[in-house]
Amino acid sequence: MGRRKKGRDVHGWLVVDKPAGYSSNAVVMKVRWAFDAKKAGHAGTLDPEATGVLAIALGEATKTVPYITDALKAYRFTVRLGQATNTDDAEGEVIATSDARPTDGEISGALGQFIGDIMQVPPKFSAVKIDGERAYKLARDGEEVEIEARPLFVESLTFVDRPDADHVTLEMVCGKGGYVRAIARDLGEALGCHGHVRDLRRIWSGPFVAEEGVSLERIEELAKTDEIDALLLPLEEGLTSLPELKATHEGAVRLGHGNPGMVIASDVDYGDECWASFEGRPVAVGVYKAGELHPSRVFNLDD
Repeated sequence: MGRRKKGRDVHGWLVVDKPAGYSSNAVVMKVRWAFDAKKAGHAGTLDPEATGVLAIALGEATKTVPYITDALKAYRFTVRLGQATNTDDAEGEVIATSDARPTDGEISGALGQFIGDIMQVPPKFSAVKIDGERAYKLARDGEEVEIEARPLFVESLTFVDRPDADHVTLEMVCGKGGYVRAIARDLGEALGCHGHVRDLRRIWSGPFVAEEGVSLERIEELAKTDEIDALLLPLEEGLTSLPELKATHEGAVRLGHGNPGMVIASDVDYGDECWASFEGRPVAVGVYKAGELHPSRVFNLDD
């Protein structure tokens, strides 16, 4: 018999404004401890030195993580021009330098090639798997790794500021799976001057914004207290990209058991992915078919 997980059945989203110096997993573990939660997970890794939105799901909200992971995300970052590093960020070793410094106009003109559906080679120091091994582990062991290019959708990449000749600040909105470090690296190469990310902040992810994020200090202050649950956003915040349908009483019962259930629909089409609620509580996510929701995920929110 498997060992039961200790902790509370607590459900919802916590938006953390992650500080530099913490891995995403370390923040998840701290949040899980603070809430004494049975289950927790995050929707999109941030590098340890990156800051900003780290959306953490607790309990049944973990079933909505894919909808945040798949959502568009926005980053503000500063590129250090004139230097390439082996990690494509400021934590790495400088491996190439250049005295060339592009003009603002040249930088703005080069951004267009990174917008739209592009192919991107992830950094060698990344969590990408190569023959079952993480790329960063192979790189740390001194092995030469060949990483295949991957598709990435970039909705926008804009020039924000030029603090000095050596730095440029940009904002990017992109889909899942993108590496800002790779954008900085490739932009430097396109400009003929090399480049790496000096600092990086995720300013929003799907419906979650950094300005509304909770600090680790606040989480530690309220850890293990009755007040900490007030920091949580409801589970359905992870479903804002999907239309909501109202389930009938009988439909909610059937959906709760994993069976197709009757819903009231008006503005959805056959085959649309939707979520159903009953009396203000989310019941299930699934596909709408002829008056019923066919569930793929069912939420058990019983206390």
